[in-house]
Amino acid sequence: MCEACATPPAAPMLTRAQVLKLLGVGVGAAVLPTLAGTAAQAATPHGTGRGPVLVDNVRGYTLTRKGRLHRFSSILIASNGKVAGLDAHAGRGVRRVDGRGRVLLPGMHDAHGHLWSYGALASELDLSGTRSLAEAQAALAAYATANPGLAWLTGRGWNQVIWGLGRFPTAADLDAVVSDRPVWLVRVDGHAGVANTAALALAGVTRDTPDPAGGQIIRDADGNPTGTLIDNAMGLVSSKLPAPTMEDVRRRALTAQEKLNAVGITSVSDAGTDAAGYVVLRELAAAGTLTMRVNAFLSWDAFAEIGADVRTDSFAADMLRVRTVKLYVDGALGSRGAALLEPYSDDPGNTGLLRIELDELSRRVTAILRGGYQAAVHAIGDRGNRAVLDTYERAFRRVGDQGLRHRVEHAQVVALDDIPRFRKLDLIASMQPVHATDDMNMAEDRVGPERIKGAYAWRKMLDQGTVVASGSDFPVSSALPFEGMHAAVTRTDREGRPAGGWYSEEAMTPVEALRSFTLDAAYAGHQERVIGSLEPGKWADFVITDLDPFHLPASRAMWQTGVLQTWVGGRQVGAYGDL
Repeated sequence: MCEACATPPAAPMLTRAQVLKLLGVGVGAAVLPTLAGTAAQAATPHGTGRGPVLVDNVRGYTLTRKGRLHRFSSILIASNGKVAGLDAHAGRGVRRVDGRGRVLLPGMHDAHGHLWSYGALASELDLSGTRSLAEAQAALAAYATANPGLAWLTGRGWNQVIWGLGRFPTAADLDAVVSDRPVWLVRVDGHAGVANTAALALAGVTRDTPDPAGGQIIRDADGNPTGTLIDNAMGLVSSKLPAPTMEDVRRRALTAQEKLNAVGITSVSDAGTDAAGYVVLRELAAAGTLTMRVNAFLSWDAFAEIGADVRTDSFAADMLRVRTVKLYVDGALGSRGAALLEPYSDDPGNTGLLRIELDELSRRVTAILRGGYQAAVHAIGDRGNRAVLDTYERAFRRVGDQGLRHRVEHAQVVALDDIPRFRKLDLIASMQPVHATDDMNMAEDRVGPERIKGAYAWRKMLDQGTVVASGSDFPVSSALPFEGMHAAVTRTDREGRPAGGWYSEEAMTPVEALRSFTLDAAYAGHQERVIGSLEPGKWADFVITDLDPFHLPASRAMWQTGVLQTWVGGRQVGAYGDL
């Protein structure tokens, strides 16, 4: 089963021979020695040749190696772009930058995002802000008018729960706006999509089309497809979309990094890089064009094709890491594709979907471990999480964990009895705080009052010693790290609802929230020795902000924190406001 079949093509499919040709490596050679041999000189570190810099007059915060908060008033950056010291003074030949009393924090590391779909949104229809079906239809009409030359109209971001629709959207809903061209719109979580009649016809989806394994075609009372496809069924339509060019892929990477730098993200773990994406990232890193460090998770298909050739802990002065493989076990809660041990509380008889046979999951995890890679498996429902825990436990007994800090991505709804197993197996819980506040409008409806006790359970994980690496899952949720920190600390949305927080006993402290987006996110990516905190010898990756997350004024919330400057490797890569 193709793990990427549920989503639109992110890039042209490349074979190993094509990848090696694009990288200028002979087919008979391995890429890994090339990477190792060129890592030091492939790209000039951002600070090299610029002379030392002192950023002073700041309210600086960083974390010690033990995760405690440390205050400082200045940071000295060496010519190589690394931290030379804190609370230092400008000496001869040192360029001084006056921080004007602003707050300086370690650069934010989003531990789980999707670069390629985030970058693609710049040219697609973005429905994430729509509040009703009518509003989405109006947006589709405007997009169709503005793009008369597009063969397909594609977009993302709808949420039938926020729309108050009480059902999934249908082909008829889209046909009422656009019927002469195929339309394909993906749900906000990326685990469902709706097609118009023209798209269904091009894909050959009829009442006689069977549900693929791990997927569902939503049907009406007569058995006809309504237009909405869940998880692996999405591939029936998305496989028909025109594949983007390599230039499209390059543009998506550059668009994504520009937007992410602007909100204070200096590094990201990309949860699904295919072979073409890897080629583009390596080219950009080698050219010194990346302004954001990327810890790339290879898709299963990319790992099977090129994993043995491209594995590296560091390329181009730590701008690119390729040592993790992403797998999926189930879908999402909002589209009822998350695999549950018992039926959905609001849909009796439906226990969700397993997107992969468990024997195949076990085979893949074992292959990843033997290949020297870290495994990162998407698991939302309690059945999905248990399946991943069981798979890891068996694989570790067979081949060991290789000391690679394997991950569960989302760990969203976990049976209470399974939470201690994260600690026992020494797994990383890669979680997204903003998912709690995004999902609180439907999560308890889906799983009921008992199962919700093991959902979005950051405090239970932290209290038992499990490392929680925070991210946003962009573009599923807001990429703003300070919105994620706000959700982690308050368990409320931007409007402060609900009063007192949603299941507030699971909240983090402000220091824990910062650590989960910096040092622990770096630890989850095996990068804590080079990024994640501002210590001598680590890269000078930091942000300057207009609010102090530890001393917020009464009238301001953490999510309102504005990023004024973003620095990577001792170089300012973005300025977004006056100091």
